[in-house]
Amino acid sequence: MTNWIDIGPLEAIAPRGARVLRTAFGCIAVFRTAEDEVYAIDNTCPHRGGPLAEGIVHGHSVTCPLHNWVFDLRTGEAQGSDSGAVGTYGIRVEAGRLLIDPKHLEKRDAA
Repeated sequence: MTNWIDIGPLEAIAPRGARVLRTAFGCIAVFRTAEDEVYAIDNTCPHRGGPLAEGIVHGHSVTCPLHNWVFDLRTGEAQGSDSGAVGTYGIRVEAGRLLIDPKHLEKRDAA
């Protein structure tokens, strides 16, 4: 059984917004869609290192603010003609709180 980590209230992230979760193993972007779904992916775009948490959230995707690469928040895969992917992390909402699964955090490279 995994002990999920409480990282704050859902309301701390505006709909179609994001925040950065800083961990000892690197930064993770936590997104909230217009439908209140939440996703957690690596914050750094593999193309040019753009901060994905500063990107535009649309549907189940985020567009990198530097060079417009689009990533599927569910899979981490680049969409369209772009190739590449970012890591994804288990996250859920419980009683209005965001909980992240720590089991994959230790596998990340340090920021």
